[in-house]
Amino acid sequence: MSLDDKPDNTAKPHDRLAEALANDMAAVDALIAERMASENAPRIPEVTAHLVGAGGKRLRPMLTVAAARLCGYEGSLHHNLAAAVEFIHTATLLHDDVVDESKQRRGRPTANLLWDNKSSVLVGDYLFARSFQLMTDTDNLRVLSILSNASAVITEGEVLQLSAAEDLNTTEDTYYKVVRGKTAALFSAATEAGAVLAGAPEDQIAALHDYGESLGIAFQVVDDLLDYLSDAETMGKNVGDDFRERKLTLPLIKALAKADGEARAFWTRTIDKGDQRDGDLEHAMELLHATGALEETRAAALEWADRGRERLKVLPESDLRQMLDDLADYVVARLR
Repeated sequence: MSLDDKPDNTAKPHDRLAEALANDMAAVDALIAERMASENAPRIPEVTAHLVGAGGKRLRPMLTVAAARLCGYEGSLHHNLAAAVEFIHTATLLHDDVVDESKQRRGRPTANLLWDNKSSVLVGDYLFARSFQLMTDTDNLRVLSILSNASAVITEGEVLQLSAAEDLNTTEDTYYKVVRGKTAALFSAATEAGAVLAGAPEDQIAALHDYGESLGIAFQVVDDLLDYLSDAETMGKNVGDDFRERKLTLPLIKALAKADGEARAFWTRTIDKGDQRDGDLEHAMELLHATGALEETRAAALEWADRGRERLKVLPESDLRQMLDDLADYVVARLR
C-alpha cells in the first residue's frame, strides 16, 4: 500500500501504520535479514531469528520510517536507520532477559533459556555492532550521534534500574529516569533520527523527539500497570511478575507513598527482604487498589499519551500524522 491509498480505519492504529508503510517495512525486513546473517557464527542468526521472528510489531522501526516520510523524505536510507533501531532494540531485549533471568518473552521461551546466557550476551553485542554499521551507511553525523547517544542512555537506564531494584525509597523521579532510559530513549531517537535524515525544520525535529519520548513513557507505564491488571495470554508473561521479581514500578511506588505501618511492613517483607508467601500477590493487589495507586498510574499513562499527541500538532496535517496520533491513543486504549 502506498501513502496515497486510504488506510483501513477499522484496523488497529499500528496495523494501519504498518499497512501504510508496507513497502518501506518490507525493505527494512529484508535489510534486517541480510545484516543479521553471519558466515562464521551460525548461532547468531539462529538466536536473532528466534527473537526477531517472535511476533513483535516492529513499532520502533516503523516510527523511524513514519517520521522520515512525514517530514517528506524520499530516499531509502531511512530503511537503514529503521533496521539499526530494531537491532538496538533486539540487543537490549537479549541482554535484559539475561539480567532479569527471564524465561519467557512475547509468549515464547527466551533465547537465554533455549541457548545460554553467553550466547544471548554475545549475539546482543553483535547486533549493537551491526546497528552502528547501519547508522554509518547514512553518512549523517547527527543521526549517528542521536542513535549512539540513545544506546548509551539505554544502558544507563538499565544500570539505574539495577541500583533502584528492591529499594523501597525509590521515587517517581527515579522511576521516570529509568523509563526515559530503558524505553523512551529509543522511541525518541527513532522519531528524531527519521526527521533529521529528512532535513526537517528544527521545530518539527523537536516535536517528533518529544512525541517519541512521550509515547515511550506511556508505553512503559501501561506495561507496568497491566502487569497487575492483565493476563498471561495478553502480556506474554505471568500476571504479577513485577511483584514476584520485586520491581519498583510506578504502581508500587505510588502505593508505598501512601503506606501505613502495617502496609509498609508488608512491602518491606515482600519487596525489600524478598520473603513472599502464598496469598501475598492477592494482598498486594488489595493494597494497590485501596491506595488508588492503580488508578493514579492509569491517569499518568493517559497524560503522557496526551502530551505526545499535542506535540504532533507542529507537523503538517496528513493521514500519516493522524495515524501517529491514533497510535498514541491506542497505547493507552486498554486503560480508558
